[in-house]
Amino acid sequence: MKRFSIVFLQAVIVLIGVVALAILIRFPLTEGRATNLDLFSIYADPLILYGYVASIAFFVALYKAVQFLGYVGQNKVFSSNSVKTLKRIKQCAILFSIFIVMAGVYIRVAHHQDDDPAGVIAICIVTTFASIVVATAAAVFEKLLQNAVDMKSENDLTI
Repeated sequence: MKRFSIVFLQAVIVLIGVVALAILIRFPLTEGRATNLDLFSIYADPLILYGYVASIAFFVALYKAVQFLGYVGQNKVFSSNSVKTLKRIKQCAILFSIFIVMAGVYIRVAHHQDDDPAGVIAICIVTTFASIVVATAAAVFEKLLQNAVDMKSENDLTI
């Protein structure tokens, strides 16, 4: 893979992280019930704090994706480090989907009778599905790379 392509993909991943961070910082200020609250009260909301804790797994997965692309750029794809990186991406995606499902269940159970949680539940379902797709892809790539690393180490031992 060309160096420019790898740097471009890394830049796209970093841009995704910056946009997600901007949304995490800006969204609580524009939420409906935050109009009459001071800055500390807005960010001390338990659901907002839960969102920040859940986003840690997302940002770790993005960091690991940039790290994996670094291994690709160094021609170290077939190494145990790249397998470990894919395993960590898979774990982060699973953890993130668990956090999203738990948030969706909480919102479904604890919503006010006047509120309609359908939009939030739909976002939770789509986000969980996307996270499961990422976890599945990472698991498949992890398995393929692990088999390739095992074959490479067997070939190195016989030579």
